Amino acid sequence: MPESPLDTRVPAVLLRIDRNPFHHGTLGAVRSLGRAGIDVHVIADSTGSPVRSSRFVSRLHPPPPPGAAPADIAAVLLRVAARVERPAVLIPMDDAGAIAVSRLREELAPAYLLPQQPRHVPELVADKAELAGLCAAADVPHPVTLIPDSAAQAASAAWRLGLPVIAKWSRPWLLPAGSGLRSTVVVRSTQEARDLYLRTDEAGSRLLLQTFLPPGADRDWFFHGYADRSGALAAGGPGRKLCAWPRGAGLTAVGEWTDNPQVEAQAERLTDTLGYRGVFDLDFRRCGMTGDYHLLDFNPRPGAQFRLFADAAGLDVVRAQHLDLTHRPLPVRAPQPGRAFVVENYAPLAALRTGRRNRELAWHAHDDTAPGRAMWGLWGSHVARRLFDRLPRPGTAGVTGERPRVVRQSPPPAPSLTGLTGTTGLPGTTGLPGPTGSAEQAPTEPTDDERASRC
Repeated sequence: MPESPLDTRVPAVLLRIDRNPFHHGTLGAVRSLGRAGIDVHVIADSTGSPVRSSRFVSRLHPPPPPGAAPADIAAVLLRVAARVERPAVLIPMDDAGAIAVSRLREELAPAYLLPQQPRHVPELVADKAELAGLCAAADVPHPVTLIPDSAAQAASAAWRLGLPVIAKWSRPWLLPAGSGLRSTVVVRSTQEARDLYLRTDEAGSRLLLQTFLPPGADRDWFFHGYADRSGALAAGGPGRKLCAWPRGAGLTAVGEWTDNPQVEAQAERLTDTLGYRGVFDLDFRRCGMTGDYHLLDFNPRPGAQFRLFADAAGLDVVRAQHLDLTHRPLPVRAPQPGRAFVVENYAPLAALRTGRRNRELAWHAHDDTAPGRAMWGLWGSHVARRLFDRLPRPGTAGVTGERPRVVRQSPPPAPSLTGLTGTTGLPGTTGLPGPTGSAEQAPTEPTDDERASRC
């Protein structure tokens, strides 16, 4: 067996606070590091998750409770560090984990190897309300964004931007479980904007309204990367979303590594401006009228489809972080444009097609077959539960007069009824005027499936 380029004396600890049993990005990190001979410890809720059956998991550890305070998260991480008994590379797999680790850096530093950057940066980039200003400073296009201070202002802002508009909660990791609130929804009336604003206290963060950029072929792009200790992009690349689940609005079900100098240049410019260090995941949507790529999200951790960007030398973003933090040399990037990544439970027909050689499946792997088998059984049960939950219950029809309304994506909107062509966003915000601006659309499926893309 060839010698691993990674320092196998240094284990890795993956942290996932969000309860999502079908997060294939966690399995991708387990396999990537485990195949290189690294002991991989996973702190996550593994109940009903295919990840627990991977042969590359060294040990599973219970996660912090939902809504845990920083002190509780630190206690869990330090308890795991005591069991590992060696300094380990710590890789958060969700935004809540990345923000907590950044805040706790000084306390965790003796036990874990972490990227060195200003502690506020991960929280800053994950906050949707702050992202517009960050993009303006880096000269990266961003949707026009308005932050209302009242329900009346929310209704007015939606009208000014040109309906429909995108509504986002600035800190989606604070949304309470079971509330029915989603990080992103499409708002189609001023009344919907007003009603959503009235739930601000429940959401735990500010409501944002953004202009809408219609979906279309070749418009959804992403960039996964690793900024090393010097700030250079040492791994990753640009990708194109070929198939989404739900269609036109959701997570990447089929993605392809595709050269895109504009997207890569924007990623480099943004991370350099921020002094960002570590793994990151950026989402873009291209405007069909201008060709500009608007940044929708900056996630300070690995995206779920990061394995798409495993290059010809086997380097991906989590391996790059392990190499860099253990002071091992990083190989020169060897891009593989045309490489594909398929998430089988969201794109089963694409997974069944053969012919493409350079393709990776999210769940199935020849050297780790148990998670793929487990996924189908667990996924079948999950879908059956969701369908059962949607069935009308005897005695409930007509009691409230209507069922909860779910806002769904539709074809591109008609021109704004307001006739306004110039709207004002956050200070320094860039974007398109009126209804041709850009924003991410809302998934229409259950919350745990939506989280799989936050990926």
